[in-house]
Amino acid sequence: MEMRQGVLYGVGVGPGDPELLTLKALRTLERCPVIAAPRTRGGEMLALDIVRRATPLEHKTILPLDFTMSRDPAVLHESHLRAAETIAAHLSAGRDVAMLNLGDVSIYATFGYLMGILTGGGYEAVMVPGVPSFCAVAARLGTSLTTAASPLHILPASRDTLAEQLELPGTKVLMKSGRQLPQVAELLERKGLLERAAMVRDCGLPTEQVCRDLTHLPEDTGYFATVIVKE
Repeated sequence: MEMRQGVLYGVGVGPGDPELLTLKALRTLERCPVIAAPRTRGGEMLALDIVRRATPLEHKTILPLDFTMSRDPAVLHESHLRAAETIAAHLSAGRDVAMLNLGDVSIYATFGYLMGILTGGGYEAVMVPGVPSFCAVAARLGTSLTTAASPLHILPASRDTLAEQLELPGTKVLMKSGRQLPQVAELLERKGLLERAAMVRDCGLPTEQVCRDLTHLPEDTGYFATVIVKE
């Protein structure tokens, strides 16, 4: 009898507050024997820390995944291939794997790259959505992202086209703005948008920081900083 292959689940764990994990996410994590979690160069596994605050993982196999921060497409792809191979070993042995992703699994998520590699290799993958970080940020700021007629734009703050994209109508969400925040604030000021912008860093985490006035930036904005620019 042919052995059953495991299924890869991409699980969105929300931005930081463990209470924002969905019931479906928790049930998926409880069912999967292997939990794959991205690990930083310093050994931190933020997504795993969030999950541990919501559900016990004592009897799970924890699979750290190391990814490069390089912008070189070839280097990035090689990193994704190595992670996919690590996961594939468990899937081939019939073990379901839950890969953790901060926020939602479909928005700037590394899971998408691994899903493409593994489904291309014949494995099954399932996406379990999570609360997007910018939705949690909007709630923390007490602001609505849209009105009935206004569009919403989700933009990476690191793109060279940001100045042009800020001209778009509607609300702009600038993702992962932390490292570029001084440049982003300067650009917003030139565009006359600084007074309409606010930021939350590490939303839902113990290190959360709210900044409603980007003319006075905190010294350390970290990596997970999201800026909302209202129309």
